[in-house]
Amino acid sequence: MARVFQRGALAAVALMLAGAAQAAAIKPAVVYAMGGKHDKSFSEALWAGAEKFKAETHIPYVDFEISNETQFEQAYRHFAQHGFDPILGVGFSQADAVKKVSHDYPKLHFTLIDSDLKLPNVQSVQFREEEGSFLVGVLAAMASKTHKLGFVGGMDVPLIRRFSCGYAQGVKYADPKASVIANMIGTTPDAWTNPGRGAELAKGQFDRGADVVFAAGGQSGLGVLQAAADAHKLGIGVDSNQDYLHPGSMLTSMVKRVDVVAYNALKSAAAGNWKPGASVLGLKEGGVDYAYDQYNKALITPAMKAKADQAKADIISGKIKVHDYESTNSCNV
Repeated sequence: MARVFQRGALAAVALMLAGAAQAAAIKPAVVYAMGGKHDKSFSEALWAGAEKFKAETHIPYVDFEISNETQFEQAYRHFAQHGFDPILGVGFSQADAVKKVSHDYPKLHFTLIDSDLKLPNVQSVQFREEEGSFLVGVLAAMASKTHKLGFVGGMDVPLIRRFSCGYAQGVKYADPKASVIANMIGTTPDAWTNPGRGAELAKGQFDRGADVVFAAGGQSGLGVLQAAADAHKLGIGVDSNQDYLHPGSMLTSMVKRVDVVAYNALKSAAAGNWKPGASVLGLKEGGVDYAYDQYNKALITPAMKAKADQAKADIISGKIKVHDYESTNSCNV
């Protein structure tokens, strides 16, 4: 019965815009990560990029929000069977599904953000999260009064360790005497959708003296940021610019330009110049950065901004080399 319902739900999504999509040169489809398109983080950035493309070109797209990871392959296969092209997804958890379906549909185009797939009809894009995390670590260390910083990650995987390691390096760069308390929410995909647990871990770090916490846990991170606001501590958002969530307690956000990647993938497909291949975007390419806007500029002093901007310039020039956790599966800070 559950499988029948899932197939029916996917069919309804596809048929909803089928008539309009048929009139377009391309028929885009989007598959979100766990947490859904309005997670105020990773998936929402994908949605924003697709929405910008639709607004500019008037080409509609269909999308699908999964309830569990077993639906990834089903969603991709369904869209492929119905001729949707290109098909965009976000998150390393979708890699197996894309690998299988792209093999079965070699004439279709697949863009997977945050994964590394070298296949003839797949465009995969990754980010140097450690570089953006280094910058927010610099700001966190300079904002801290206790010299103790917090980090709460989602699922304990090498990708999230990359955030944690970059953050710790930035903290030490700005304040060699500072320390970082790091916790992961869990080891299963549910770790991305547990804001209550995120809040508990953040509170525990505050009890141990941390006064700034960096949340890199998808929807679970929202609990971390809420806990920081409630405790009158400082929070750091991730992926999308989350500064607006709690003005006055959001120090900054480590942004990944998933929206730009999604928009560019759709634009290139519409223009007929979409190309497969793997790429990695860091500070130099504008793929990651720290957020500075009307919501947090009162919290970032000129000295803090100057320090972060200098670190950014030095990373881009190669003067500062930020260690990537995944290169050695270790973080020596």
